[in-house]
Order: sequence, then structure tokens, then C-alpha cells
Amino acid sequence: MVTFKVANLGALRPKCQIQLETRLTVEEFKKILAVGHIYRSLYHFTDSANLPSIAKHGILSKQQATENGIAIAVLGGNEWSRDADVHKGLEDYVNLCFTTSHPMCHVAHMDGRMPKPRYLPINPDVLKIEGVKITLGVANKAGTELLNVEDGLEQLDREVLYTRTDWDDPDIQVRLQNAEKCEILVPKIVPIELIKRKI
Repeated sequence: MVTFKVANLGALRPKCQIQLETRLTVEEFKKILAVGHIYRSLYHFTDSANLPSIAKHGILSKQQATENGIAIAVLGGNEWSRDADVHKGLEDYVNLCFTTSHPMCHVAHMDGRMPKPRYLPINPDVLKIEGVKITLGVANKAGTELLNVEDGLEQLDREVLYTRTDWDDPDIQVRLQNAEKCEILVPKIVPIELIKRKI
């Protein structure tokens, strides 16, 4: 497992589905990402107003930001989603996604909760952090299961995400829309060094 040190934050660090015959390691998944047709990173969406804090502290879970007295300028979630996070025990995770088209980002923007959305590319080595989970749908939705990394990567629709497919095909569109909802949950923090683009 990979561990990181973060300045000023003490000891914080730590079904989109296709049938597959073998289980993927993170290193094998990284090779798939490296040659992806469109997506070659994992992603975190946030509002531009949050970028100064992220540049200083990394991407913090809501719980870690609160415990360390760090204000989040723009909270993308509404009251319902925050309550759902607490109900499912997700408030100490950072949410990532596999594409730059997560439906919750679109909803937050249209509702005015995220006026200037930004997707930050995240190094897939984040999957090596202990305690990371993958969900095959929006994480805080009732009935969505938290899977370990191997099980999540096994069931991810890699074909529709990372190879050329006919996105005009209605069946492909359904698969893509499902894959866009899948998430990665990172405990506590995504360290600055795993954000691939300078903020």
C-alpha cells in the first residue's frame, strides 16, 4: 500500500458492468488508462472557488476539512446528498469518478450549487491507498455497494470507457451513462502530489 505525508495536516494520510475472465491489478488498469480513447485519468469535480484550498491542502473529505478548521468555499452537494453521505458513512471519503461527465456535477451546476465546475485529473496510483472503495453507481444512493478495488475494477465497463465504441448506439449510450455514475471513494484525502494538473 502507498502512504503519503501532507504538510499542516498531521497524520491524515492514510451496474456499469462487463463480464471479465480475469481480475485486474492497479498496474494493469493503469496500462489501460494510458491508452484510453478519451479518458486517461481518474477525476475529481469541484468548483473553481475551491482550488486555492486544494492547492494548499489537497482534496479533503468533508469530515477532515471540518476537523481541521478548513472552510470549503463551495459545497457541491445539497442537503439531501449530505444527509445521505452521513447515513451511509461516506462523509470521510473524497469522491472521484472515471469520466469528465459525472451526472452529479451536471446537476450541481444546473442547480446553481457549483457555478464554475472544474474536473481535476487524478493519478490512478490513488487506487493504491489503503481503504479505497469503488462503487458501481452514485455512491450515496440507497443500495449502492462499496467494493474493494479489485472487485470494482473487475466489474467496471472498461470497453465503453476506454475503447472506441459507437456512442450513437442506444445500447452503448445506456452502458456509458451507467459507467459515468461509477465512483472511487478515497479515505480522508487525495494528496496534492496525486493531482496531475498544476492548480
